[in-house]
Amino acid sequence: MSLTLTKMVHTPVLVDEVVEALNIRPGKRYVDCTLGGGGHALAVLSKLQHSCELLGIDSDPEAIRIAQHNLYDYFESTVIINDNFYNLENICKETDFQPVDGILFDLGLSSLQLATAERGFSFQNSGPLDMRFNPDEQLTAADIVNKLPESKLAQLIYIYGEEPFANKIAKNIVNSRPVTDTADLAAIVINTVGEQHGKIHPATRTFQALRIAVNRELDHLTSALEQSLHCLAPGGRLAVISYHSLEDRIVKNFMLRETRACICPANLPECRCKHTPQFILINKHPMIPTDSEIAINPRSRSAKLRIAQKL
Repeated sequence: MSLTLTKMVHTPVLVDEVVEALNIRPGKRYVDCTLGGGGHALAVLSKLQHSCELLGIDSDPEAIRIAQHNLYDYFESTVIINDNFYNLENICKETDFQPVDGILFDLGLSSLQLATAERGFSFQNSGPLDMRFNPDEQLTAADIVNKLPESKLAQLIYIYGEEPFANKIAKNIVNSRPVTDTADLAAIVINTVGEQHGKIHPATRTFQALRIAVNRELDHLTSALEQSLHCLAPGGRLAVISYHSLEDRIVKNFMLRETRACICPANLPECRCKHTPQFILINKHPMIPTDSEIAINPRSRSAKLRIAQKL
């Protein structure tokens, strides 16, 4: 796969807000768990000009290649790892990058992935139904679409895509098997639910559901958030940008849970609550992009940034 690096620059969402949220300081360490093209990482590193260190993680090897190019001027201050953030704690230990003073998750699908038709993420172009962040993984979207029983497929689209027409979509997919092309799948969805009305393409929710299932995104997010507690130094910040309600609900509930003391009776043996708060919330309500940012980068419109600080 050949890409022109200068053309594959991902526009980072809420970049100024992220830099402020992480409270960048000289001599401190920061982890970008979703490195992508390195947009947020570059903003963090350039804030202090080589006076802080950054560990960048991404499961997509193509994103790693592009980030290495974009962050070349800061190679002495960066450690870049091709891995999934569900291994966050082990990565920090193995690279001796701990404790850390800030952790960022930008959970959105990058323009780098959407722009490459053969990755199978976009319903705007014809390409194989793949959707793997890491091409070395086995399960693809085509496997799910063509092998899952209709009832299970409908359940997956309904739960992970929050798609009200999940049953009808699943039925029409099964009746059209084999489905191996993104454009064909998008056409099936459009024929099922009708043409686009409003800002959201009719296939958005179905594609989202498949991508989440292929990459086990929600399970990995839940695990990585728990690990962030062990990686952060006291006073360290956790910043998470989410783009749909399933992600945001996980992030919100995690942060709220970790700001509260246990309310169970002290002698309750099965209690697994945290008996002391681990975080304080920096923003009670999520930060969202301005109208001007949305005008420049429409993909940012659904972004929500939540920030917490470890006690």
